[in-house]
Amino acid sequence: MNAPTNAPTYDDIRRTAHLDTAGTGRMPDGVRAVLAACTARDDRFGSRALREHLGAVLDTEVHERLGALLGVPAGDTVLSTGAAAAFDAFVGAARLGPGDRIWTTPHEGVDHLSTLCALRDRTRCRLEVVPLRADGDLDLDWMRAHIDEDVALVSVVHVSSACGTVNAVERVGRLLAPHRARYAVDASHSVGQLPVDAARMEAQLVTADGWRFLRGPDAVGFAYAAPGVWGGRPPAPAPAAVAALNAALAHHAAASRLPREDLLARLRAAVERTPGIEVLAAGREQAGMLAFRHGEVPAALIRRGLARRGVVLRKSVAQENPLHPAARDGATAVRASVHHDNGAQDVDRFERALREVLREEQQKREHAGAVFAAAPAAVGADGAGAPSPYRAKPAGRRHLTLHRAT
Repeated sequence: MNAPTNAPTYDDIRRTAHLDTAGTGRMPDGVRAVLAACTARDDRFGSRALREHLGAVLDTEVHERLGALLGVPAGDTVLSTGAAAAFDAFVGAARLGPGDRIWTTPHEGVDHLSTLCALRDRTRCRLEVVPLRADGDLDLDWMRAHIDEDVALVSVVHVSSACGTVNAVERVGRLLAPHRARYAVDASHSVGQLPVDAARMEAQLVTADGWRFLRGPDAVGFAYAAPGVWGGRPPAPAPAAVAALNAALAHHAAASRLPREDLLARLRAAVERTPGIEVLAAGREQAGMLAFRHGEVPAALIRRGLARRGVVLRKSVAQENPLHPAARDGATAVRASVHHDNGAQDVDRFERALREVLREEQQKREHAGAVFAAAPAAVGADGAGAPSPYRAKPAGRRHLTLHRAT
């Protein structure tokens, strides 16, 4: 069946300002070529033939690159379909009891949090949330005061997907080192843009996705798991995806040696210059991402308006990070993320487009207000007045709603 004539072509996609690497990075041409070639070979000859063809890439080369990326022996790296799958396989098999405690943080994503809640329910252990300080950083003094041998597992996000907060994962590791607790770090939004060294973190588990800042294909991730510490085994990704991830790792190693412009500072300045915008920032250090919302224009309208102007961002919802302070009022936000494949022109294009979208929505509100004022009030059968042009609609996606753990 032919594709719709109005479907975007790859050339159309290349002309966009892609500011959603934290959601899905754009694969480099060489990575895409590897994925396409392996997929075609799989389709023609079957997965077993493809696996034989890839040989050392699957068994050795990709693990050597992952070991170099994470600062660990290659033999301690594990492939998976994503960070969440690896976390669920390793942590979900932990043997805890009613006297044990788990620590998580307000930055934990819903997938990892779901695994921790399931572990709590299965083992009847306690799940506690490490508080944030007034400046938004993790309260390490609280951790130091409350750590004891009952704390069996600590899960910390390196870079928060909610608004890009960088957590002090190495300091947390040093704090936990003398104690019993096993330490898991989610590096999904840091690997590919920040150094990730499991040894310096003193972590026993580090999980990550391959399709964000590493710019690999979808449905492939990886983990470092300290030998003899964890049970379980994550689902294996497709060989074609592993080969493309291997190419993405090689591309990243070469690109990371190039000088980079501080695009996040430029992005923040552009947002802060825009009237009516609130920046959702927490913590003293941020990396790669900036979340914001407008006081009157919903995030969905902003995202769609920007997309029509060739600027790709992500709308985030509270249920994705249910313990984060930004989620307390349930409001949605827009998240922009930058990478070294972006340039200053992308940020400038975003700023122009954002102002156009907000101006357009302001004109719509003014027009709707004028029409409403000039016309008789529309009364429904229940006596209700005419609805607002920005009446809330049911969410298009379903998310697990979780309460703050105590």
